[in-house]
Amino acid sequence: MKHRVEFSTFCIITTLACLALFVGCTFIIPEIWWQIGWGAFISILLIICLCYMPMSIGADENAIYINRSLKIKSIAMTEVKSAKLHTPSSGTIRTCGSGGFLGYWGWFREREVGNYFAYYGQMKDCFLVELKDGRKYLLGCKNAPDMVEYINKQIK
Repeated sequence: MKHRVEFSTFCIITTLACLALFVGCTFIIPEIWWQIGWGAFISILLIICLCYMPMSIGADENAIYINRSLKIKSIAMTEVKSAKLHTPSSGTIRTCGSGGFLGYWGWFREREVGNYFAYYGQMKDCFLVELKDGRKYLLGCKNAPDMVEYINKQIK
């Protein structure tokens, strides 16, 4: 089972605005060596962001797969304690990560849930995966209820 991560309008607008700002700043700097340095900085930033940007969430009987642009992260089903639908609250605090640029990813904190690592594109498509060692992941994909049901069948 595999479902795409769909990005919210806010994510799309934020990503396009940031990219336009980065490119625009590159060309308003008159010195070539500043342009090269700024271009290198932007390239490194984009590579780091692409390593975390979620593209799709997949699962089979062995693992949950978080398909990112440049890497695939897997979570073994034997490590999963529970999976349930969860929408981030308005009191969610981003401690380190992206709040819309190329999706939502990174460390977040909520009063009810605690700390978790997130990979999602829209808040309405999220589900929380808790591992036996206490780690938590907030994942998001197009058919989140189907994914939660599938994961719960696999861990029982």
